[in-house]
Amino acid sequence: MMQEEVNEATSVLSVYGHTVKVTEVSQDGDTLTFIIVSQKLSGTGEYHVDRTYDDFEWLQQHLFAQEDVPGIQGVIFPPLPARPQVNASAKAMKQLGFLGLGEWQPYCKALETFLRQVAAHSILSKNKAVEVFLTSTEPPGRQKVRRNIFNRLSQAVEEMRKEGHKDVDEFFQTERDHNLVLTGHTRMAGEKFLDVVLTEQKIAVACGHFAAALHLCIENGEDPEKRAFSRVCVKLSEVFDSIKKNMMSVAVNDMNTLGLGLDLDSRYQEAEKEMLFRRICKLVELENARKNAEKAKPVKKNAMEEVKKAAEGEFEQICKVAKQEIAHLSQDRVGMVQKCLTQWCEQQLQTAKEGADVFNQHLQAFKAMA
Repeated sequence: MMQEEVNEATSVLSVYGHTVKVTEVSQDGDTLTFIIVSQKLSGTGEYHVDRTYDDFEWLQQHLFAQEDVPGIQGVIFPPLPARPQVNASAKAMKQLGFLGLGEWQPYCKALETFLRQVAAHSILSKNKAVEVFLTSTEPPGRQKVRRNIFNRLSQAVEEMRKEGHKDVDEFFQTERDHNLVLTGHTRMAGEKFLDVVLTEQKIAVACGHFAAALHLCIENGEDPEKRAFSRVCVKLSEVFDSIKKNMMSVAVNDMNTLGLGLDLDSRYQEAEKEMLFRRICKLVELENARKNAEKAKPVKKNAMEEVKKAAEGEFEQICKVAKQEIAHLSQDRVGMVQKCLTQWCEQQLQTAKEGADVFNQHLQAFKAMA
């Protein structure tokens, strides 16, 4: 275990954030270990570290624990994917959605995206835990990070009533209404598209089974009719094997382009929702502080005024950061969706072209047989 203290700090990363990659994953029982590679800023060379999901949670909790950073509660934290389920039931795997497909390659891509977004964030990247996570050959500490304001706000049941609190800022009220609608639609779109990919995989498997079954119809012998029928079965088997490969390519393209894009978009909508909830909780605290200052007796008036001013300053800083975060998210989201749709279309066109060439060859072979 590492002994160095990792709390709020202003360290500068010694790696290029955009070069962070999760290159591979290894399994030991129920534990997955991810290999993370990043390029050094100084000179040539790379950092190679191995991290488990517990290490990712350790990093996330240290990012959440920065209560002394001005406006931190206005940050839309990059969303960490849900814990991977090894040897889990079909129902548990479906909860991971696209991240549970493809032998963990999509999951590694999601973790890679998480790390790159943290490393690129102007506030979060300054936390010393990020540097330690990306560069230290030793595993980060397994000690539990102290409970912080984010845990309390997200887990306290009594706070949920604040979700319906009317906002004093029309910008944020509009954003909350928009986020509520968009979160549901994005989640539904992801679920429907996942059903499409799972259906494509089932079709591919069925075609593979049928291709194999056709070989059972092949008979050896001198009978011309049986030999002709066997040749047809062999060619049909080849056709359905090609259909299988084509359909699997389509499913993989869907998963790695639009599928992962919808998944990331959905998780970011949830992250924005959490930020907006933290802000509204602070608004309620500010309103209570103002009420207490108005009702305070002379002996406590000065103290209550100081509490109110501190709450106003904190809330103003949160709103400033939150508006910047929302603007960045909106811009990045549009670019990300456009990129995913473009890649999806390009991959589908390429797969369709390759499939058409293969099926044309099969057609010519059948014509030759006739």
